[in-house]
This record gives sequence, structure tokens and C-alpha cells, in this order.
Amino acid sequence: MSELLPGVSELLPGRGSVSRRGFIKGVIAAGASVSAVSWFAVPAGAPQQGAARGALGRLVTLEVNGRTRRVDVLPQETLAMTLRYKLGLTGTKLGCDRAECGACTVMIDGVAHYSCSTLTQRVRGRGITTVEGLEGPGAELHPVQSAFIEELGPQCGFCTPGQVMAAAALLRANPSPTREEARRAMSGNLCRCGAYDHYLNGVMRAAREASRV
Repeated sequence: MSELLPGVSELLPGRGSVSRRGFIKGVIAAGASVSAVSWFAVPAGAPQQGAARGALGRLVTLEVNGRTRRVDVLPQETLAMTLRYKLGLTGTKLGCDRAECGACTVMIDGVAHYSCSTLTQRVRGRGITTVEGLEGPGAELHPVQSAFIEELGPQCGFCTPGQVMAAAALLRANPSPTREEARRAMSGNLCRCGAYDHYLNGVMRAAREASRV
């Protein structure tokens, strides 16, 4: 979840305190900044006046995981791109990039949304929660994360952050769902490994354990 469990830093040989995760994030961020030029650049024949208008108002304020973040955002940039490549929150995965697989699911004001089809400019001032923001004050796992581990939900793990966010949003809105209600709520998240029943069992387990508290 940030891939389910926070990764344990592994030092690269000869790199001192540089972790493997930090090094990889740096490489990704550098590549994204270069590729963004070709994705978002104004075509050569486009009027310069229009390009100037598009550049206005790009610095936006976002509320992400309880923190205020200022970030430079292009007009057509999606929230998934902003979270991953500008804020370094790589727990939000990009799968289909067409609002079909659910790997990019985040909560906006407590409701599950596909971040790959949400423009960053449209969520100014709204509460955004990514999988990194689910941990407790002592860095303990969210009940959904713990339940998924117990029920062997994650297989390859790619869809797991989105599954966790969808389940957390469900239990926030409906702490005691029926199995069919949980199935419907989770139906927007695809699992390439076919571990649907494991994830569903995890949702129901989390709901049961939360009701005992």
C-alpha cells in the first residue's frame, strides 16, 4: 500500500545513506520531467498567445494526506501524474490510465476516485488521501491493510494499493457492509492475479474486527 507495507530501505553499495527506493524515485522523477515536455508541450504551430494563457495559474495548493502541498501543475495534468511524479507518492499506481482498472484509486473528501481521470486543477482545497496517508500515528497499518495480509489478498501486489483505498472508502461510508455490498464496492478494481475472493474476505475481516473495537 504505499505498496501495502512500507518498503525497507536497502543501501546501495558505495552510496552511503542513499536507499534503493530513493534512488529509483529520483530516476523516475527525472524521466517524468523530460517526458512531460513531449506530453504537454504546445505544438510548434500553435499560437503563442494560447500557450501563455495555458501557463497561467499553474501553481496550485493541494491538501494531501493532511499536508498542504504547493505544486506546479499543467492545465491537463491528472492527479495520478501529480501524485506520482511531482509529489513522489508512488503508492498510487498507473495501470490502464483510462479509469477502468482501479490501480490509481485515492480518496477525495473520503470518497474513492480514479486519480488517472481526475484533473489536478479540479481538486484544489479538497482532502486527498493516498495509500501512504492511511497509516496510523505510530506508523501502524490501517485495519484494511492488516486484514488483506491475513487473508493473503496481495499476489503480485500491483493492484493492492487501489484495492486498499477502495475498501477503506467503503468502510468509511458503510462500516458493516454485507458481502454483496462489499463485492459491488470493490468491483471497480481489477486484479490480474484473480485474487478477488481474498480481497473480499479481507474487507469483511476488517469490518468484523473494526466492529469489535
